[in-house]
Amino acid sequence: MATHVITGAGSGIGAAVARRLHARGDTLVLHARDAGRAKELAAEFPGASTLVGDLADPDKLSWAFSHQSLPDRVDSLLHIAGVVDLGPVGDLTPKSWRHQLNVNLIAPAELTRHFLPQLRVTQGHVIFVNSGAGLRASAEWSAYAASKHGLKALADSLRNEEHGNGVRVTSVYPGRTASPMQAKVHQQEGKEYDAGQWIDPESVATTIVMALDLPRDAEVNDLTVRPGR
Repeated sequence: MATHVITGAGSGIGAAVARRLHARGDTLVLHARDAGRAKELAAEFPGASTLVGDLADPDKLSWAFSHQSLPDRVDSLLHIAGVVDLGPVGDLTPKSWRHQLNVNLIAPAELTRHFLPQLRVTQGHVIFVNSGAGLRASAEWSAYAASKHGLKALADSLRNEEHGNGVRVTSVYPGRTASPMQAKVHQQEGKEYDAGQWIDPESVATTIVMALDLPRDAEVNDLTVRPGR
């Protein structure tokens, strides 16, 4: 029975992955931004543990974790949480840039640093749920795309560093996926949102669980998932 630390389990892809792993009896440690959200996640996933810390303030994550019970064993760390704030470069403020970089890039780096010793012991797996924006940048996506391009660099470097320790590292690049984040993107773009046009989070969850369950003789480095409609 594996132990998985998951961010973003409250909705979308993260919730779909958490449901899959919970249903098969794996041990879940679910990140939450505050105690209220942690209580909600614990109710939704009976038996799961929670870990509270604000990804928007990565400097304080280590301090927050030092006041909580942490898992002795970690088999996988799944970075699925993310934020997006669109706008032209000429309009985006430093606050918007910092928020997206903190949540989408610096917090995953800090969480990885924190759990890497346990992952080395188990020869575990780090999965970064990136984005198509981590491979190409469109107009008005500069800050988000920069954070996701940085996340790709983090994953690539970590993979090269930890391969000899048996730690597997996978980046998943989903296209537009039906989720609260996608609804927000459409609102920012001034477009009508129809969830049926986009990838079901369960489909992305299928690819993530496949990467997790792959036998040890192979490793998925990069996985792109595009809308099939």
